[in-house]
Amino acid sequence: MGLGRWTIEVVVLTTVFSSLLPVRADEHDHKYTDKEEVVLWMNTVGPYHNRQETYKYFSLPFCVGTKKTISHYHETLGEALQGVELEFSGLDITFKDEVMQATYCDIELDKPKRDAFVYAIKNHYWYQMYIDDLPIWGIVGEADENGEDYYLWTYKKLEIGHNGNRIVDVNLTSEGKVKLVPNTRIPMSYSVKWKKSDVKFEDRFDKYLDPSFFQHRIHWFSIFNSFMMVIFLVGLVSMILMRTLRKDYARYSKEEEMDDMDRDLGDEYGWKQVHGDVFRPSSHPLIFSSLIGSGCQIFSVSFIVIILAMIEDLYTERGSMLSTAIFVYAATSPVNGYFGGSLYAKQGGRRWIKQMFIGAFLIPAMVCGTAFFINFIAMYYHASRAIPFGTMVAVCCICFFVILPLNLVGTILGRNLSGQPNFPCRVNAVPRPIPEKKWFMEPAVIVCLGGILPFGSIFIEMYFIFTSFWAYKIYYVYGFMMLVLVILCIVTVCVTIVCTYFLLNAEDYRWQWTSFLSAASTAVYVYMYSFYYYFFKTKMYGLFQTSFYFGYMAVFSTALGIMCGAVGYMGTSAFVRKIYTNVKID
Repeated sequence: MGLGRWTIEVVVLTTVFSSLLPVRADEHDHKYTDKEEVVLWMNTVGPYHNRQETYKYFSLPFCVGTKKTISHYHETLGEALQGVELEFSGLDITFKDEVMQATYCDIELDKPKRDAFVYAIKNHYWYQMYIDDLPIWGIVGEADENGEDYYLWTYKKLEIGHNGNRIVDVNLTSEGKVKLVPNTRIPMSYSVKWKKSDVKFEDRFDKYLDPSFFQHRIHWFSIFNSFMMVIFLVGLVSMILMRTLRKDYARYSKEEEMDDMDRDLGDEYGWKQVHGDVFRPSSHPLIFSSLIGSGCQIFSVSFIVIILAMIEDLYTERGSMLSTAIFVYAATSPVNGYFGGSLYAKQGGRRWIKQMFIGAFLIPAMVCGTAFFINFIAMYYHASRAIPFGTMVAVCCICFFVILPLNLVGTILGRNLSGQPNFPCRVNAVPRPIPEKKWFMEPAVIVCLGGILPFGSIFIEMYFIFTSFWAYKIYYVYGFMMLVLVILCIVTVCVTIVCTYFLLNAEDYRWQWTSFLSAASTAVYVYMYSFYYYFFKTKMYGLFQTSFYFGYMAVFSTALGIMCGAVGYMGTSAFVRKIYTNVKID
């Protein structure tokens, strides 16, 4: 009985991970022999201004070609989540065999079909196709200048470039403009022309990239500007803290030489006074440690995925970026458990199993909850973005059979290896009262202002990332993204250290949540920027696209905020431990 159950679990895990990894179908080994079948896949159709609002190609009353038999096709998890809906076109295409213009089917245009095409043309519908993993785009039709008559493009003129036995280039020209008149028959035709090309197979995606956009001098200038900000901030923090801390240490050393009477009469103030409370456990340690663990995992995932994207051109495979991110997230679950579990143990937490569950499912629950909500709207619209039930089951299997066990392993390691509270100062039994201070030293004000500089270091890069995701650009300059990630982390740590120093100097020891939230407030500014981008940089419309945009921008901003908060806290924690280790305390 036990062996059978173990076998079933192995099969489930194998199936899940095989769906995560980019899989190529048999016909996608990208090598062809003469007269071998070349498949034209019809993907999706939808309004040009709403990139994520896509529908199955044959949801419009297009007709299908005569060829029915075809090899099978494998779909990855990333493709399923991104709404890829590949359907066979029915067109007969073979390698290096040219096809003169030929009719492959007829559309019997009744009034409902005409209305469907007219609606698509009014909303600037475009469609996407694939040949040998190379994307092709075409427009459904166009209206005349007066907007009274509507025309459908009926002739697909394909020109395919080959280099030896590989396809390296595909171009589509839409011709044959036919006026849409009810109760008529519209013939759909195609032709295929083959030509030799000097393009290397490895470089065949270069034509889809836009160097003039991504490598614009503004992009370079923004990186340089952020880099100078880092140098300035690091220098400023080092100078202020080194000089200020040296004075603090000198003052505290002088106070130690005084007798008790002089010390009582002296003006005692500063961060040393809260040494008995600075390492007191934060409020709500269970949630706090779960957030820190999740933030460390998000940082690990971001770093690893960017490295993989720099090494491998992930944009050349449909859904490979999303599949890779999910795989890496699942594999880095021990990071979450280790940092979250060790921090919770240091703070004296006893409900470590509950903390492990919250840490493991915090990010997946947020993402899946948003996707679940948007999925209802997608199902109402009959959009291809509606996530199939089988994909939902696969994601749940990943959460319960991969993420949770690995998180458990990390939690156990964290509690046993670094879960002992080895603080340089003892924690007083009775909390010290927090004195009144100026309004700008209040934690709420520090939290609101803390995210401005980190956001300022990344907001130009946010524009390029948003444009690649919400518009029709392929992001490929991952070296820029890695630089921006490093700059963001350095700026965040510097800002939170300064904020924490001022807070402790005001004898307020509530630095844990303040350091986390002051860094995490970057997410608020990013989300505010997403509103500006939506209204002034896009032409999106409709309930589905708007919900999709703001829903997933909220997920992105929250994940970014949790990551920045964790980075800020980890840097600040090292700083606090360092300064209290170097001062003599009775």
